[in-house]
Amino acid sequence: MAAWGDFLEEARQDLGFTGQVVPRTVEGVRAALLPGRLPEFGAELGTLSEGVEFEAFLNHWWTQAMADSVQDEEGKESAIEFADLAVALRARAAGGPEYSHDDVEKMLKDVAS
Repeated sequence: MAAWGDFLEEARQDLGFTGQVVPRTVEGVRAALLPGRLPEFGAELGTLSEGVEFEAFLNHWWTQAMADSVQDEEGKESAIEFADLAVALRARAAGGPEYSHDDVEKMLKDVAS
């Protein structure tokens, strides 16, 4: 499978995205989230270990962090499209399941409950 940076570059080229990319790590996401989101992020993180559920968690919160790192609405939309495409490219390359946004939201709610 290609490196994460390759998926970011492909998504950047496909969409013409020029914004800042938040590191796709727990600390990178935590640093970029709006302060009001941190309690929910921490609560969800505390319930996970690894594997598919952790990947879905990180994909969801990384996308949110990308949106939170931008001030204007147009930039937020662009950041979300970029994040969604990068995650989809990674999932496709891994031969794994490709989840819709609704699928990921449901998994995260099920894990957090």
